[in-house]
Amino acid sequence: MSRPRPVIGYLRTAPRELPQDRPSLDQQRAGIVDAVEENGWVLVSVEQDQRSGRSLRRPGLQRALGACREGSAEAIVVARLDRLTYSPADLAQLMAGAARDGLHIVALKEGLDTAEADSAQSLRIFTEAASWIPSALERAARPLSGRPRGRPSSTPVEVAERIRSMRREGTTLQAICDVLNDEGVP
Repeated sequence: MSRPRPVIGYLRTAPRELPQDRPSLDQQRAGIVDAVEENGWVLVSVEQDQRSGRSLRRPGLQRALGACREGSAEAIVVARLDRLTYSPADLAQLMAGAARDGLHIVALKEGLDTAEADSAQSLRIFTEAASWIPSALERAARPLSGRPRGRPSSTPVEVAERIRSMRREGTTLQAICDVLNDEGVP
């Protein structure tokens, strides 16, 4: 008989999310507890954050990942994939790290469990596609044909240097504006 799978639940809400747009912490916790009981897993702990999903720098998420890396659990279980992150690039980073560290991600709503072959294959494809995003953005940010992009500065070079010099001397922006306005410099 195989041993029960130890998992860590992860819950997240964001201050700016509307209640109708996301499950509450209680709803997320109940869904995770139900899945744990239904699958015969062992719930080692539950971590939570009340922060945006636009960054992976969340203490609860980092504690959950750390506990898995240390061997306390084999997987992180979330009610929905968007509770981990909103960013495809961050999800790709998370999945690559999870695969490297030998831990798994379970997203209940999506029926995703990276320990299962079908889910793992889908995640590999998604991770590869998400890795294309940063390079596309990088290419879009480069100037075309070596030409500068955007509108040229309307501030004469000598005025810009004078402003920088005044700032280095500790002059406030308001004081610089007052001096230039008094002199009639546009």
